[in-house]
Amino acid sequence: MEPLFTFLASYWWLAFPAFGLLAAAGNGWERRARRRHRQKLEILKAQGELKAAQSTTPGPAQVAAASTPPAPETVDDESPAAQLEKLFAAHDDVTHRWLEYELDVAKLIAFPAMSDGRQPLTAAFLRAKRVADNLRPAEASTKVGRERLVEYREAVTDYEVAFDLAERDARRIKDSTFSSVERKRLDTAQQLLSVAVDQAATPAERQIAYKRVREELDGLISLSDEAVDRLEKKVALEITPGTPRPPHVPDPDTPAS
Repeated sequence: MEPLFTFLASYWWLAFPAFGLLAAAGNGWERRARRRHRQKLEILKAQGELKAAQSTTPGPAQVAAASTPPAPETVDDESPAAQLEKLFAAHDDVTHRWLEYELDVAKLIAFPAMSDGRQPLTAAFLRAKRVADNLRPAEASTKVGRERLVEYREAVTDYEVAFDLAERDARRIKDSTFSSVERKRLDTAQQLLSVAVDQAATPAERQIAYKRVREELDGLISLSDEAVDRLEKKVALEITPGTPRPPHVPDPDTPAS
């Protein structure tokens, strides 16, 4: 034992590099996990852009490369029903976040790319949504095999990532893809929309503003039937008792005197 103590006494400073190596190993694992996550995001983004570019005249080699499935993920030890419950929750959460844009005209005006299937990342998200919706079992108690469960798990993951990419891109570009004239129409529609849903305005004032909103958005943003129905219900609300009414609908194109 004496030689060992002598060695430790002489080379005690080696403990510091050893601790450093252990810390570096832990940090390295965390960096690799983050790097794998970033790579997955980048791969999906590239696939979305590639598929959008190939939608006109794809070649056989391009189709094969774009349709290569990702490496399967391992399924944990939970029961299939428990796993499906979690996947359903994740699936529904993304759908709810998407509907916040799809059914909210104000958000669509602010971030029009979320409803524009011509945008590569939006198109990739819509495709991922179709895949996840088609693979979703009817209910958690449905008997599914391991392969089908893994396939649905991967589809939900792709759906989540694709939405995050599309949302991030839509918030980045906003209305930059429109001309200056079109951006002015969007601004006008946004201002009129605030009047159309203002319960302090009269029904006639709200109806006039609503019609102007539809006119300004015509040819710029495609509104779903559900979004139009929700907006019309807001426009049709009665005046809140005790709330003062503005005398008229302000015209955004008229400068203040």
